[in-house]
Amino acid sequence: MIRLLLADDQALVRGALAALLDLEADLEVVAQVGRGDEVVDAARESGAEVCLLDIEMPGMTGIDAAAALRAALPGVRSLVVTTFGRPGYVRRAIEAGASGFVVKDTPARQLADAVRRVHSGLRVIDPDLAAESLMDGTSPLTDRERELLTLALDGSTVSAIAASVHLSEGTVRNHLSAAIGKTGASTRSEAARIAQDRGWL
Repeated sequence: MIRLLLADDQALVRGALAALLDLEADLEVVAQVGRGDEVVDAARESGAEVCLLDIEMPGMTGIDAAAALRAALPGVRSLVVTTFGRPGYVRRAIEAGASGFVVKDTPARQLADAVRRVHSGLRVIDPDLAAESLMDGTSPLTDRERELLTLALDGSTVSAIAASVHLSEGTVRNHLSAAIGKTGASTRSEAARIAQDRGWL
């Protein structure tokens, strides 16, 4: 039996995934969590061998949870299963230590097969997303630019962003201007949306 942990902040989705995967004779869901920062402890306590991670969760993203799993429990494999099939997410998830990346509308039999392949040490990536990821290239943004664009997503002013990260307004403007140029946007909010759509944030 392959022991699975499901991490998704939507209880309905977790329940549906658990029901589908439990139908497979060789798969057993041993833990479910709704927050990314609960993944490592739950995996340790349950003896999970493969963790299926959503990307957008409270506490910690699925990508960050994959990195935390790799650091704390290197023998446990992770498979990102998400609605958000953005090419930039694929690259970031693999760099963080995930063994696979599939979208939630993957048929149940293919998802079960992806779990088995990840468990056996193989890497599984949705082929369409893999192709897009190669064509899109890596994110041109620095860590600081990503941080500031993330804060700009909700329309925060430069002064509010500067105060929250303890930088001068001029420094924040410089970083945001660089990010605007790299994304080909006209404004910081447009740059933030473009970066988010490409999975760079």
